[in-house]
Amino acid sequence: MRLVDEAGNQLGVVPLTEALRISGERNLDLIQVTERVDPPVCRIEDYGKYLYREEKKNRSEKKQKGGELKGIRLTYNISVHDMETRAHQAEKFLKNGDNVRVELTLRGREKALQGFAKNKMDKFLEILSAITPIKIEKQLKRESRGLTMIISKG
Repeated sequence: MRLVDEAGNQLGVVPLTEALRISGERNLDLIQVTERVDPPVCRIEDYGKYLYREEKKNRSEKKQKGGELKGIRLTYNISVHDMETRAHQAEKFLKNGDNVRVELTLRGREKALQGFAKNKMDKFLEILSAITPIKIEKQLKRESRGLTMIISKG
């Protein structure tokens, strides 16, 4: 097997008994890194540290894949400038790899005027798509408190 020590130095191709003897002398574990190559690669190091490093690497990969769900709230009477500000914030979230949930809350009599609220949401999407390409994950949906949709980087 090809042997690598705890400092990352190549010790060359050694038999299994020799590798076990070296790891025993150093009070460390012998870990098989990969078996896909011939001869297989083994490393001398503390197994707990190895597991910790692997788990940390896996956590960072998971975070990159899905991303979190961040929220942007709009109101019924929001101005165009405030929509632009929220669009820039949504752009930051999208560039981070996160999905963005856009909520337009409706209160009281505003719930009766949903057409106007949908136009506000369309205007926000128009401003945001001018800044960065987007993809709609969940279409615009009516909920008890207003309108919501989920978007991601396009």
